Amino acid sequence: MKPILSAPVLLAVAATMLLVRAQAPVTLKEAYRGAFLIGAAVNAAQFTGQDARGSALVKTHFNSITPENVLKWENIHPRLDTYAFDLPDKYVAFGEENQMLIVGHCLVWHNQIPGEVFRDARGNLVKRKVLLKRMRDHIHMVVGRYKGRIKSWDVVNEALNDDGTLRQTLWLRIIGPDYIAKAFKCAHEADPHAELTYNDYSLENEPKRNGAIALVERLKARGIPITSVGLQGHDNLAWPSADEEDRTIRAFAELGVNVIISELDVDVLPTELTEGSADVNAHVNADPSLNPYVSGLPDGVQQTLARRYAELFGVFLRHHEVVRRVTLWGVTDGDSWRNDWPVKGRTNYPLLFDRKGQPKLAFEAVIGASAGRPAN
Repeated sequence: MKPILSAPVLLAVAATMLLVRAQAPVTLKEAYRGAFLIGAAVNAAQFTGQDARGSALVKTHFNSITPENVLKWENIHPRLDTYAFDLPDKYVAFGEENQMLIVGHCLVWHNQIPGEVFRDARGNLVKRKVLLKRMRDHIHMVVGRYKGRIKSWDVVNEALNDDGTLRQTLWLRIIGPDYIAKAFKCAHEADPHAELTYNDYSLENEPKRNGAIALVERLKARGIPITSVGLQGHDNLAWPSADEEDRTIRAFAELGVNVIISELDVDVLPTELTEGSADVNAHVNADPSLNPYVSGLPDGVQQTLARRYAELFGVFLRHHEVVRRVTLWGVTDGDSWRNDWPVKGRTNYPLLFDRKGQPKLAFEAVIGASAGRPAN
């Protein structure tokens, strides 16, 4: 693999990392204060305190949280007549107690939603009017409950195909292409002051990016209150390039919306999928060649991962005026969804803290990269 950064930059990163090691520990949120918020996706064990180590890491290093699953439709609204607010309430309380930006993820998605949402008592697909009402009721109930407390919502998640066309979901089939606009309008009605985001993966790939740009342009032309685009950032050691990341952030900034790096992790394992794919329904059969680091990540790959994270945060910092938040999708390597996707049971190392909760070389690289942040 070719070096991700030039030799002079690599030397500078290495020197900074050595300096960081010699200094007192620095937290991620302090390192990037004045540039953007640093977030983590948290699970129920972490925000309820059952995972004390993970909870402590979140409190120490992050000033924003996103729920991995508790606000997804199937969990918070498992039946048409049933809401389950116990864990979501605890999630919001955890964020408030620790003075964090609390993110809502996600309102309208084609995955993790009960099938009965789209069907009548006989099992037939419902009509447009019925589904629109169900969507509106769900958004008003959930967003309304946390009005003024959850300040940022992923309103629509992953509505595009890789070629930039609208994904053929039941939302699109039953309601039509305006379901996206309707969802944003409902969320704005429920909380007029909340940040409202369209969230998707692999927008660094030009065809899909162009589709997202066209979508944002259509929404803004209609006066739909979209305030930001979430670049999920399920990256690997080579994709996207720094230029592709830079170009993507610039493209959305030019539309007058903010950019959120909403689900960042860096895959270090071989993949057979399209670069940047994060389709949770994708599956690849287990193969030892796809799980090469069962006993630990070699030093050389640790260093490559560190350089990769430094490169990405360097791009984010260049756009600090439009990048509002960078959220890591998980806390430690052991928490990461990438251990089971798209191959079950693999051992992956995509985050900044190892399975014991210790900071990795990548953590030090991210701290080192913060030297380029704007003055507070």
